[in-house]
Amino acid sequence: MSNTLPRIPNWINGQEAQPETAAWLDKFNPHNGQLLCQVADSSEADSRCAITAATDAFQIWSELTPVKRGQILGDIVSAMKRRADELADCIAAETGKPPQDARGETGGAILQAEYFASEGMRLHGRSLTSGMPGKYSHTVRQPLGVAGLIVPANTPIANIAWKTFPALICGNAVVLKAAEDSPRIALLFAQLTKEAGLPDGVFNVIQGRGQPAGATLVSDERVNVISFTGSTGVGRWIAEVGGKRLARVSLELGGKNPFVVCDDADISQAVHWAALSAFSNAGQRCAAGSRIIVLKSVYEEFRDKLVAKAPSLKLGVSAGCDLGPVVNKQQQQSILKAIETARQQGGHILCGGSAPSEHDLAQGYYIQPTVIEGLATSAELSCTEVFGPVVTLHPVENLAEALQLANATEYGLTAAIHTRSVDRAMWFAQRVKAGVANINMGTYGSEPHMPFGGFGASGNGTREPGVEALDVYSELKNISFLVRTDHL
Repeated sequence: MSNTLPRIPNWINGQEAQPETAAWLDKFNPHNGQLLCQVADSSEADSRCAITAATDAFQIWSELTPVKRGQILGDIVSAMKRRADELADCIAAETGKPPQDARGETGGAILQAEYFASEGMRLHGRSLTSGMPGKYSHTVRQPLGVAGLIVPANTPIANIAWKTFPALICGNAVVLKAAEDSPRIALLFAQLTKEAGLPDGVFNVIQGRGQPAGATLVSDERVNVISFTGSTGVGRWIAEVGGKRLARVSLELGGKNPFVVCDDADISQAVHWAALSAFSNAGQRCAAGSRIIVLKSVYEEFRDKLVAKAPSLKLGVSAGCDLGPVVNKQQQQSILKAIETARQQGGHILCGGSAPSEHDLAQGYYIQPTVIEGLATSAELSCTEVFGPVVTLHPVENLAEALQLANATEYGLTAAIHTRSVDRAMWFAQRVKAGVANINMGTYGSEPHMPFGGFGASGNGTREPGVEALDVYSELKNISFLVRTDHL
């Protein structure tokens, strides 16, 4: 092993921290499979050290006024803007995103940060009336304590901003469990917060595996709120373990999101948005439109146009490429296995279905954009999130059948419908079991001020971001007082 290979340590109490066991994990470049760096393989002791730092820093940070906290977060925003190119380059290298996608993600993270930094001037409660004469009542928001934030690698800087800024503006101290496949962006962000004036210990980063590094955040009694974005299976475990000790838990989990095309849709636009929903970010979106439900009268037209569109998408990491690789070898192999299982269960691979063979892509973790028809709605791939550029097609007779199929899943994160009819659009949007319903768009598209989250196995009912995120990261206190008039 070369001594010059970069090593990505933890960040605890305002400085880099080596793993307690001196153990490191290999991180590979998803574009070419080459060893990119090594990452701290943190132990339970490392995580507990970060929790201690956050616990010690909490009082000073929480006693600052929300306005002052917002000003410091605003300085972090300014630093993010100054170093936006550096952040985007880091994301592109770690995750294999084309440069324009990495820049777009960085811009979205900055918008998220700006929104919550300005929340320091609001952080509003409510004035309440009372049935008792002379009694006045209002609510205020107060921090919970230490926030354990566990993020995935699919949109790393956006995920960090999504959770960190609402947690901090509410007055909590943070321990962030970085994704194994995007470690450096978390360290870079931590360094940036210190340069911007965030007090030491208020923001900490733990690298490494979910077990034990992330699991310690869930089980440690000092972590008051846990926010997790990731798989439904892990989310269920977090809900069980965190719930036993009555920690606040926010879960944003998987999706098997329906994309419905009606017979009055603009088919070209529907194909455009379906391709973006299914294949952008290499399909690595919890909000990916992975089930396309099409009315039979336009099914063949839509299918043929989508099958023509998918192979035209350019794979790679250079400017202008449409999608890069998936983030690691294990995920690539899991997706390929799911495609093969679908084939064995009667699915017809209309395009894609394998890793590309081109010389400049063959060593990376690429998957060709894949369209499959003929699968039963109960088939494994029709029901299970694969987190890759794979979509299944399902013809239906009418909109009622489309809605029934859209709702025939344990998930309920996002949904989209394409139609020229306002009546159809609103009928569907009101009835589809999803936390987000989009009309004539893709299945994704959350903005900083909009709540995002799902029904069923897609979450536990919380919503981030938007003002609703304040309910995740703060305690609501009702304060009342009685005005005496006998001495006036």
